[in-house]
Amino acid sequence: MEGTIRRSETSASPETVFDVAADLAAYPDWATGVAEVEILDRRPDGLAARASFVVDGFIKRISYELVYEYDRPHRISWRAVPGDDIEAMDGTYEFVPGAEGGTEILYTLRVQPAFSVPGFLRRQAEKQIVSSALRGLRRRAEDREP
Repeated sequence: MEGTIRRSETSASPETVFDVAADLAAYPDWATGVAEVEILDRRPDGLAARASFVVDGFIKRISYELVYEYDRPHRISWRAVPGDDIEAMDGTYEFVPGAEGGTEILYTLRVQPAFSVPGFLRRQAEKQIVSSALRGLRRRAEDREP
């Protein structure tokens, strides 16, 4: 399964970017296409361990469930529970402190839908998801930075 990797930079600190990315319930406010998020299980530190998503996809509305792991404030990773719409998905956000402040964000995503989609359309959708998520994350983090 191929994937998409993109980098972006923000003036916000790694801690702020991590906090924005870890606030899954707020994704409908800033992540393009995310219609609903429900936190299904939380870790003892309050971060989401499992969450379900409904996304307005390019072809249809897609539902999926993700399981999360965290390394505060450096990394958030997830993998999908196979379901009707998503056969496999895994991704990561990595937050690297910039040499002169700010944060470099590395986003990787691999998606395998459970329905038939030509490879080039899947890759284009994946690239669009990653690019718009990075834009939204960067803007939201910069708005939150003191």
